[in-house]
Amino acid sequence: MAKLGKRTRAAREAFAGKEDLSVEEAVSLIKANANAKFDETIEIAMNLGVDPRHADQMVRGVVGLPNGTGKTMRVAVFARGAKAEEAEKAGADIVGAEDLMESVQSGKIDFDRCIATPDMMPIVGRLGKVLGPRNLMPNPKVGTVTMDVADAVKAAKGGEVQFKAEKGGVVHAGVGKLSFDEAKLAENIRAFVGAVSKAKPAGAKGTYMKKINLSSTMGPGVSVAVENATAE
Repeated sequence: MAKLGKRTRAAREAFAGKEDLSVEEAVSLIKANANAKFDETIEIAMNLGVDPRHADQMVRGVVGLPNGTGKTMRVAVFARGAKAEEAEKAGADIVGAEDLMESVQSGKIDFDRCIATPDMMPIVGRLGKVLGPRNLMPNPKVGTVTMDVADAVKAAKGGEVQFKAEKGGVVHAGVGKLSFDEAKLAENIRAFVGAVSKAKPAGAKGTYMKKINLSSTMGPGVSVAVENATAE
């Protein structure tokens, strides 16, 4: 087994025995012990009491983080004519139709969010096997299949985060950067948890939110008390 570096050992020791912290305590601990040479992302992982294999237990939604994500989002839009021009003016990085479909099919995916007008879905639908596993498939439930492409592009660029329960009922996302003020990170975290809470599906039984974990990109994780994270 490879030896751990001094900084990694120190970070793990700092986290040892600490669990079910308040959001503010967890953020403070993570920021104090992060030592990567880049601005790490603060990541949240939530274990939910759902089985996403059942349609009535799927958790999916979108939330606008009050302080943004700190990440530059690259947005692609499938649109034609006036809607394509609208997307470009709103700041979309890539706009196209069949040409964009062919580019994606060839394996070139230079974007983090994909938006489409409803009339483009027959084309976009052919890309399900490529975009689906990357959670990039446009979906009307999260506002990425829409005629209001300008608003969708601006929302994506402004700190909107999509979430979806993966295998095992886990929802994860980036909720800000290490360089953010602690108060802004805490606000973002509570906004995200609140959105997941509101997205509780009808088929969820028993405890919905089982565990919440926070970490930085390169650092160890720490659990947060669910009741604290959901407090207003």
